[in-house]
Amino acid sequence: MIIISRLTLESIENADIVINLAGEPIADKRWSQKQKDIICQSRWSTTQTLTELIKQAINKPKLFISGSAIGIYGRQGITAIDEQFTAYNKEFTNTICENWELITSKSSSKWTRVALLRTGIVLSKNHGVLSKMLPLFKFGLGGKIGSGRQVMSWIHIEDMVNAIIYIVENENLSGPINITAENAVTNAEFSTKLSKTLKRPCLFTSPGFFLKLLFSEMSELLNYGQNVYPKKLLSSKFNFKYSTIDSALQSLLKAPS
Repeated sequence: MIIISRLTLESIENADIVINLAGEPIADKRWSQKQKDIICQSRWSTTQTLTELIKQAINKPKLFISGSAIGIYGRQGITAIDEQFTAYNKEFTNTICENWELITSKSSSKWTRVALLRTGIVLSKNHGVLSKMLPLFKFGLGGKIGSGRQVMSWIHIEDMVNAIIYIVENENLSGPINITAENAVTNAEFSTKLSKTLKRPCLFTSPGFFLKLLFSEMSELLNYGQNVYPKKLLSSKFNFKYSTIDSALQSLLKAPS
């Protein structure tokens, strides 16, 4: 496997595996129409170029792994949903991911296996949602969002990396693959566990209407959720190192020795 820094036919011809996780961060800025276009095109354009190059290549890569997200399902209830679920809620995150996957799937052939990573909330101390929440929770000002009943489907960063390696090594895995831990939690549970890990109180609530005023449409990422189950990974005997939110948070936030 090589790192492709320039998208050329030659680079594709020399690659056994292509992994594409490129994309504008979805939650860094308010969703103006301009930002929505940036979010979409940062995913679709690169993937379209890769797909066209793979189709043109004589020596095609054996595997194309492309990013997606559980946002494809749109807002859902508490019922666990796996990769076969197709009753998507049509909203912005669904539009992003459904078209992203459609573009990627066009590169699938008898020579190239395609895997679509439907990634949940990736927990990392220095990046993503957890890093943004930590300052507030460390000051004892954290708490649930809205009702707190919305389900957060998460995965430890280490398990995400291990899952990608596992997909590379297991040829039976293809198509949409949920990259989430097997035990999703509600937002209220997550907030309580995070506060407990940091030894801080969990007393506050961020009202849903306030987040709507603050973030507009982007507040939907916080006010709604999905209970996503990684059926394909578990059926193929993938072992999660961090299968509970307690173990994941302890790993990420434990004091250095």
